[in-house]
Amino acid sequence: MDKMPRRTKDKSNNENRGTFGKWLFVITVALFALFIVRFAYIAINKDVQHVNLQSKAEQIYTQRQVIQARRGTIYDAQNNPLASDTSKYTLYAIVDHNQRSNSGKPLYVTNKEKTAKVLSRYINLSPAKIKKILTTNRQTYQVEFGTAGSGLSVATMQKIKSQHLPGINFIATPARQYPEGEFASQLIGIANPKTDPKAPGGTTLVGQLGLESYFNKQLTGVNGIRQDKQDVYGYQLANSKTTTKKAVNGDDIQTTLDPQTQHLLENKVSKVYEHSRANSMTAVVMEAKTGKIIAATQRSTLRSKKNPVWRNMLVQDAYEPGSTMKVLALSAAIDSGHFDPNGTFNSGTWSMGGGKITDWSAGGWGVITYKDAFDLSSNVGFAHLEQNMGADTWYKYIKRFGLLKRVNVPGMGNGVTGFTQFKGILEQANTAFGQGITVNVMQMMQAFTAVANHGKMMHPYFVSKITNSDGKVVKQYKPQVVGHPIKAKTAHKVLGLMQGVVYDQKGLGKSYQIKGHRIAAKTGTAQIGGANGYSNGDTNYLYSVVGMAPAKNPQYIIYITMRQPQNVNPQPSDQIAEVFNPTMKMLLNRQSATKKATHSMVKVPALTGQTSQAAGNALGSRHLQAVVVGSGKKVKQQSIPAGQQVLANQRVILYTGGRVQMPDLTGWSSADVNELAQFLHLQLSEQGDGYVDSQSIKANTTITKNQTLVVKYKSKD
Repeated sequence: MDKMPRRTKDKSNNENRGTFGKWLFVITVALFALFIVRFAYIAINKDVQHVNLQSKAEQIYTQRQVIQARRGTIYDAQNNPLASDTSKYTLYAIVDHNQRSNSGKPLYVTNKEKTAKVLSRYINLSPAKIKKILTTNRQTYQVEFGTAGSGLSVATMQKIKSQHLPGINFIATPARQYPEGEFASQLIGIANPKTDPKAPGGTTLVGQLGLESYFNKQLTGVNGIRQDKQDVYGYQLANSKTTTKKAVNGDDIQTTLDPQTQHLLENKVSKVYEHSRANSMTAVVMEAKTGKIIAATQRSTLRSKKNPVWRNMLVQDAYEPGSTMKVLALSAAIDSGHFDPNGTFNSGTWSMGGGKITDWSAGGWGVITYKDAFDLSSNVGFAHLEQNMGADTWYKYIKRFGLLKRVNVPGMGNGVTGFTQFKGILEQANTAFGQGITVNVMQMMQAFTAVANHGKMMHPYFVSKITNSDGKVVKQYKPQVVGHPIKAKTAHKVLGLMQGVVYDQKGLGKSYQIKGHRIAAKTGTAQIGGANGYSNGDTNYLYSVVGMAPAKNPQYIIYITMRQPQNVNPQPSDQIAEVFNPTMKMLLNRQSATKKATHSMVKVPALTGQTSQAAGNALGSRHLQAVVVGSGKKVKQQSIPAGQQVLANQRVILYTGGRVQMPDLTGWSSADVNELAQFLHLQLSEQGDGYVDSQSIKANTTITKNQTLVVKYKSKD
């Protein structure tokens, strides 16, 4: 056999392979070295392309939870809450049939017919409409119910939850509750939820008006944070620490508003406002010696069903005040030595400065004295007084009384300054009787304190203090003297002449007499100006009154305005008296009783949770009268909070739940009746004066919420 030829070796090829292998080895070693160096760098510095890996990992595994701070509470003078935190709820239904619990229990709506029928009891939608919403595409996860299913109260949410409907759930959003409704609503204001991605649920409360807006920062507080490390399944990592930054709750605000006075004022103003069909009304009650506002309201309010008003009329509305300005002009004339009560002038009309000044009775009263000019509210007489003083002197007093500049009441923002051209002798004279000059209510209240307080002018205020979440007072408001526009003897003389308006035969303020008390007052009727001059007719005036009592040394000032009443029967002055008289009478009677029985002040005990009999005995032992309403066995609510000091023999209403029957109101005062109506949510209509003589809902009759109670009063005399 022939031998196979032997293959010849290629020496150069072997050398190439060796070289390639060496280089591959070197490159591999170099790459590993590079990786080791890079990994070492990353391990040591924990940084990749300027990204800190440690902080990135922290972000991935660290869970941050915002802790919502509680918004501060606003209280009245007796620590009853006027604005406090709550939640509103949005109803939604899960309709995705894939949603089940770990045990297989359905988490979706299983019975649409039943669910629709039950929900229709609590939201304003028919069962058919609800069922239609629930009957949707199977691919839809959940459905909502529009405005009907949003803004639900805690009580409504709990009632729906108690029905145990599968698939029915709620989303909570922060909200504000105002338990007293229209109680000084323009002063308290309102806070609404606003979108805030940093807040729990994506919303936070922001003040829109009144105290809620003015002190929004203080009320809001500071949110806290809870932070810990969790794995991808949501479990806290071992050896990880939980870091918590506590929330700082908002500050609380206490007002000077007296609940008894405020409730009575609200009730009386509402009644007159509805009867008169006025364009607007304002009413303020102030302590004369301190400037403390103990009650204030307006119509319309931000909560009025018809034409709600989103402004504070007490500082934001400028108007020509009319004849109540004569109190200040008279003060200026006396103080500057230009008033002779026995001097005379010819009333009716007076031509001056290219125009004519006319009394409200165009024919006038012939030649009368300057004292009569105040009693009869003669414009001509006060034009003469302004001329006697001189325009410069009168303008100096206008400024000294604080007119034409902001009063800056804490809690009331955006106040107007008022305005007057004060050019030409006609317009200068007009300002002396309240035309040709604009003011706001707080400016007038501040000026009136000088007359009521021996010449010392007090700054109005209605916030007493602000306290933080620890109960520490961070800001306190006290009486503040802001000027001495007139002398004490001037103020005394003006008060004497104001009494003449009420009690003299010629006086126009007889409607404001209160039996057993001496009143100093001045009425006002101002024409309302427009683009085409002043309007005519009884329905185109701003009617007002300022009253001070006791007349010799006033403790209270009440100022009421009524703009453009459409119903002038009875005459507007008498209608305003229906607000002024019962309010002032209650204050004076309460003051008299307090003076006589300071030793009879007792502290109301805590009665909630006690049986009605035990609670009644506890009140009786303290010489207080228990009024039990409700068929329940235990007290759920008391009308006067525990710890409050009250006069002996005062009524305390105890609500026990269940069926509520009307008590016998015979002999009750208007203040007590108003307290009961407010407590039981009754619509109250009052007639007459004095003490209860008859009631439309008979004693022991079952009553319902919002039922109308008509009460007739009769004087004991």
